Parts: sequence; C-alpha cells; structure tokens
Amino acid sequence: MAALGRVSRRLGAGAGWKRALTMEAVPEKHHGSDRLWKILSFVVALPAVAICQLNCYLKKEDHHERPEFIPYKHLYIRSKPFPWGDGNHSFFHNPHVNALPTGYEE
Repeated sequence: MAALGRVSRRLGAGAGWKRALTMEAVPEKHHGSDRLWKILSFVVALPAVAICQLNCYLKKEDHHERPEFIPYKHLYIRSKPFPWGDGNHSFFHNPHVNALPTGYEE
C-alpha cells in the first residue's frame, strides 16, 4: 500500500505536483544543461549535417547502370489505372529508373 501511495503522489494527487513542473524543482546542478545542448548542437550536429551534405554531393557523380528489364507479370499488375496522368505511370515516376509493364521508356 505504501508503494501505491507514492505512485499516486507522483501522478499528481499530492499537494506539491505544481511545484514539480517549475524550475524551482530542478536541482542547481541541472541549470546549465541548456548551454551544454547548445554547444553540442553547434559542435556535433551542424558538422554532421555538413559532412552528410558533402557525402551526397560527392556521390551524385556516380551513375549506376540500370538493370535489364525482365517482364515479371506479378510486378506490373494493373487492376485499375492510376487516377492521375495516363493511368500507367506511378505518382513519383522516374523514366530512367521505373519501368512500365512494357519496359523502360528511354
């Protein structure tokens, strides 16, 4: 029963539940954590984003060969046409990568 009383007090049944949501309830040693996260954002997060952008820029020059088209019937089942365009192209259709049931467009 004592554990149930502690849980109910933690959930807000006690008188001090409003104080737990204010800065007064935070110990002094945790007041500088916002400065730590700000420094980590500039020292770790921003350089990581820059490295990822550089990686994408350098990798965009590599062109992969398109695989040979094999007309598997189960991959190109069209029970009804798509509601946009001519009904045969998917919404994010790329003619170089995505094949139609009859083959690549290019």
